Amino acid sequence: MTNIRSDMSLGDLITGYPSLARVLEHRGFDYCCGGRQTIADVCQGRGLDPEAFITEIADEVTDSQAEAWAEMDVVTLIDHLETTHHSYLKQELPRLTSLIEKVEAVHRTHHPELTDIARCYRALRADLEPHLQKEEQILFPMVRELATSVTALRFHCGSLQNPISVMIAEHQQAGQLLDQLSDLTNYYQPPDDACKSYQACFIGLAELNADTRLHIHKENNVLFPAVVALEERCSDQ
Repeated sequence: MTNIRSDMSLGDLITGYPSLARVLEHRGFDYCCGGRQTIADVCQGRGLDPEAFITEIADEVTDSQAEAWAEMDVVTLIDHLETTHHSYLKQELPRLTSLIEKVEAVHRTHHPELTDIARCYRALRADLEPHLQKEEQILFPMVRELATSVTALRFHCGSLQNPISVMIAEHQQAGQLLDQLSDLTNYYQPPDDACKSYQACFIGLAELNADTRLHIHKENNVLFPAVVALEERCSDQ
């Protein structure tokens, strides 16, 4: 039994039922960058019956309860993001770069689409790596300071909503590149003649897609609203 309602946002849906992330991705529902949209709004835009859609996806829920990160305070959630998603990207982006370059060099004659896939991936990596640095070196330390301070703070950037808006814009760009990768790879389905390296490359890209979308969701729809609310409470003191 689920408590999914048509007025629930996509972000709240995935926070409550993370197992539905892949379900929404396959249907083209943007729960990370578009997480504020309600189920009713998205269904209306696609000519779908919201209640029928809810019944359909409810059968695919496998979560017994929300994941622990959904209830974390901002500092604990930042620690989780860094140790889970940031660490994953730092390890996986270089590995995938080598793998994609190898597959493209060997197979691009018969699969010219690999050139566009490699180009899109390089653009995504070029976006993600400096983004991680901005979060780890600028935004996250300010949030930790805010969360542990007993007095109101003033930051050089003014409100933390300013760097947060920059991070959200960069998430939007990353989301668009992930959409392109999904299209270019036929949603990460390797061709029939794909060798083991080719298959491993697409499996890695599919995992990167899923992890990065969940990563963005946790920040856009859980962490950032909590930070804004915390800052507002501190300014009222």
